Amino acid sequence: MKKFVVTGAGQGIGFELVKQLLGQGHFVIWNEIDSLVLDQASKTLNKLGLSQFIGIQADAASEDFLQELAQVLDSSPGVLAGVVCNAGITTFGDFWTYSKESMDQILRVNLVGTFFLIQMTARFLKERELPGSIVVMSSVTGHQAHPDLAAYGMTKAALNQLVKNLVIDLSPCQIRINAISPGATITERTSQNKEYQTDWSEITPLGKAADVYDIAAATLFFLSDQAKHITGQTLVIDGGWTSVSPAPKH
Repeated sequence: MKKFVVTGAGQGIGFELVKQLLGQGHFVIWNEIDSLVLDQASKTLNKLGLSQFIGIQADAASEDFLQELAQVLDSSPGVLAGVVCNAGITTFGDFWTYSKESMDQILRVNLVGTFFLIQMTARFLKERELPGSIVVMSSVTGHQAHPDLAAYGMTKAALNQLVKNLVIDLSPCQIRINAISPGATITERTSQNKEYQTDWSEITPLGKAADVYDIAAATLFFLSDQAKHITGQTLVIDGGWTSVSPAPKH
């Protein structure tokens, strides 16, 4: 049995990935920072008859999470085959007034947390001489400028470069690493905003925002043996938005 790690997986893209991986018969270790969201997600999985998982209530960027994850990786069934670094935060803010507190937070979660999650899980694979696939969740804002997302876009562009750089370190261990850059995506959060859906439908060449299945499908491809010779790449999934890049009205 293969096992996978997915962070930030209580809802949205992460939760869809957990469901898909479980549905394929794998064991999944996932985390969620909000205990209520984790509890509800666990109940939903159980109702679907999907029980081969361990959900960890923790901040994915914390040292405590990495320590608990290391213990769970050792004690849980299956052989580690892949990691999805999905946890991240978005902070909107005008460049002229963006605060140091917001900057510290977004750097800690999006960059520092992701970097050391990759380091820990890659070490786990290397020490056991296991091949593996790591997928980092980036964003179209790491490729194209977007209003009020200078700091967020900066972190996502950094993740894209990190993926390229780590090809040097990980390839000799047969560990692949790639990134996914979603565009506008309908999740539990964005589905509540009708203006979001309308605006992005109007400015996306394919006429609609992505859904979580679109992003999960691409991520599962990178995790699979079908992508066994792909590493260091970033795949943009945005319905063509980065080709034209108009800003939404709202």
